[in-house]
Amino acid sequence: MTSPRTIVWAVGICFFILAVYAGASLLQPRGSQTLVTFGNVVQCIVPLFANAGLLLNAGTPYWRRNFFWMLIALSCTLWMIGQFQWTYYEVYLHKPLPGLYPGDILFFLRGIPIMAALALQPHRKRGELHTRLGYLDFTLLLAWWTFIYVFFVLAWIYATPSLPQYNHNFNLVTNTQNFVIVIGLIAFWLQSKGAWKTAYFHLLGASTLYMLSALVIDVRNDIGDYYTGSLYDLPLIASFFWFALAGLIAYLHRANMDAALAEDSFDSDDDLARTVHGWPARLAMAAVISLSLLALYSLYFDRGEQKVRDFRLITTMVAALPLAALIFVRSHLAESDRARLLLRSEQALENLKRLQAQLVQTEKLVSLGQLAAGAAHEINNPLAAILGFSDLLADDESLPPKARATASKIREQARRTKTLVGNLLSFARQVPTERTLMDINTVVSNAVQLRELDLRSSTTRIELQLESVLPGVRGDGNQLMQVFFNLISNAIDAMEGHKGGVLTIKTLRDRGNVVILFSDTGPGIKEPHRVFDPFYTTKPVGKGTGLGLSICFGIVQEHNGKIICYNRQGGGAVFRVEFPALLAAFPARELQQLTAQGSNPRKPS
Repeated sequence: MTSPRTIVWAVGICFFILAVYAGASLLQPRGSQTLVTFGNVVQCIVPLFANAGLLLNAGTPYWRRNFFWMLIALSCTLWMIGQFQWTYYEVYLHKPLPGLYPGDILFFLRGIPIMAALALQPHRKRGELHTRLGYLDFTLLLAWWTFIYVFFVLAWIYATPSLPQYNHNFNLVTNTQNFVIVIGLIAFWLQSKGAWKTAYFHLLGASTLYMLSALVIDVRNDIGDYYTGSLYDLPLIASFFWFALAGLIAYLHRANMDAALAEDSFDSDDDLARTVHGWPARLAMAAVISLSLLALYSLYFDRGEQKVRDFRLITTMVAALPLAALIFVRSHLAESDRARLLLRSEQALENLKRLQAQLVQTEKLVSLGQLAAGAAHEINNPLAAILGFSDLLADDESLPPKARATASKIREQARRTKTLVGNLLSFARQVPTERTLMDINTVVSNAVQLRELDLRSSTTRIELQLESVLPGVRGDGNQLMQVFFNLISNAIDAMEGHKGGVLTIKTLRDRGNVVILFSDTGPGIKEPHRVFDPFYTTKPVGKGTGLGLSICFGIVQEHNGKIICYNRQGGGAVFRVEFPALLAAFPARELQQLTAQGSNPRKPS
């Protein structure tokens, strides 16, 4: 059954039950036992309808949303338990409920779960740390609100029984509570959007109808013309049906509620500051301060009977203990959060200083790269002449064989120099990202040749173990060379600070991936799980900024690859880089040509 038809059927059933109730109220004599029994039974059943609709939403992956709907269902359950007491007296004992009845507190307590549900704010994404103080503040408010009921209402039952005072204070407190709930739902309805706005609208309508029906019943009950089964019960029953309808509509639009939740953003540190210093915190502090004010009122300004004043003073002293404990816990959590914020601020300041140093160093490297590019261009001119003349000498058959062999060696070294200069220019200049089909062995070899120019220690060397035939990889050659160059440089720096060693670079094919392994014999990595974090570095101050590996991680992720690191059992660190292979991209003949041109395994000295 589609959503609109389901809602229409649900509304139709609700109106049918309301019509039957209205017919019974009009047809049965006022106050008859049949009408009283019928009215009590119906009012015991309708909260079950409400719970059935509300609890449809309690099985989502979002725990705050589950608790939100469960707490509203708990509110209906508390009201139902209170109605059971009413039914017990009127149906089983055949007498009216006592005027001064302590069980009336259940009708007051039914509002507290709704207030607690609103504190969860399920329409917002919030981090656990951001919500601790907010929930604690609301716990303080709920405890204080329960104390208000005991202070103003129960005193007229247990201290000095007085039905008029009890009814007046009970109605005042419960109606104030209902009004606060309606105001909270209005605020959430205005703040939310999408499916959550619809859900809050129906919950607001149900709560408003309940508030108005409870107010009318209280007034008619004080006048003395209310009886169970009367037409005054219709708005009350309709409010529970509306709660059920709100739950059903939310369940039918649960996918849209998930989408609205995903679009919302997490609370920022400003939200946390508002949680620490906002209106819930101020209200919680005001609630605690009000204890002393209420105690002073009972001592010096309350003109009631002495027993009532004594009861209220004892109640205030008893309530002060748990509220003081909650205040202590809140203060501890607030100090912990402030210390955390201070630590994060210090870390952010330190990272900013590192970033400034990196920017200065980057400007220097840009200038140096421009100079190197200019020098490389100047080198290319005489290099082209060397290559041209060496070709002529090597191919001149009139020269002796020894002279031609010497010319061939000059040509080979000139070509190698031209390749190095080309790699240097390609690495130095900024070019737009361009994904092309490439051979990983070629990129690795070029990165090694470029890094060998700056090998300062004779005890550090690089070994290449390149698989002869590898599938192609689609990517940006400049970016991948930057990744490999950075990994090689980090390994060499680590080994040179550890009396040298060997860096082994191995390429292989693993299922549908091309894998590059960088394995060194250095000291290893202290915290492998943190090496890709921005600004994390183990190098001395001034040598590293902690951005190199995080940039490498980002580049590999952009190429749909993976990069991990770990320490070898025999000592040293291993970086494993994987890229998805394009198995059908290279024909076999073309692939052999590519690997023959640029991936000859060798062991540089």
